Amino acid sequence: MFVRAYLRASTLDQDASRAREQLEAFAADHSLAIAAFYVENESGAKLARPELFRLLSDARPGDILLIEQVDRLSRLNAADWEKLKTELAARRVRVVALDLPTSWTMVSTKTDDFTARMFDAINGMMLDMLAAVARKDYEDRRRRMAQGQAKAKAAGLYKGRKENTPRNDGIASMLRAGSSWSQIQAATGCSRATIAKIAKRAEVA
Repeated sequence: MFVRAYLRASTLDQDASRAREQLEAFAADHSLAIAAFYVENESGAKLARPELFRLLSDARPGDILLIEQVDRLSRLNAADWEKLKTELAARRVRVVALDLPTSWTMVSTKTDDFTARMFDAINGMMLDMLAAVARKDYEDRRRRMAQGQAKAKAAGLYKGRKENTPRNDGIASMLRAGSSWSQIQAATGCSRATIAKIAKRAEVA
């Protein structure tokens, strides 16, 4: 049984490795060894996540995808969540989450076929529920943020995100030095849209 741990945070300002010790402790408590860690800083509301799909590509039938919380795996909308579940089922990868005790039976309990199928059904239902809760939390936070920004704008207080001047100056220098956009992304973690904006401003596109 291979255990593949997935660690995700939404932004580069957050630490995707924060939960590593908790996952390692869980694995040790259940006499499991984590074969590999897959770590990335991407939004859980986005299906296209390179490390998640590298994990799925590496996985073999019966492998476990270990996560701290279900929202680390999904804040997806209903359609994308169904796509991800289909991918998990096709590869026969089993999700075990520290915040979903019904999933622990996959690693801690020896059962007959009927009982195993019952646990699978219950676990699937609970996984769907927590994924839906995670999506609602994501949408609620975005709505509150938009409302706060609109209120601040109306009061003349909102000026948007402060520009990261040192980073952007560095990007402009790398562009002038002939670095590719992919190299700049790898070095700074910024988006291609940011590079395009700086390239246009610096007239070095």
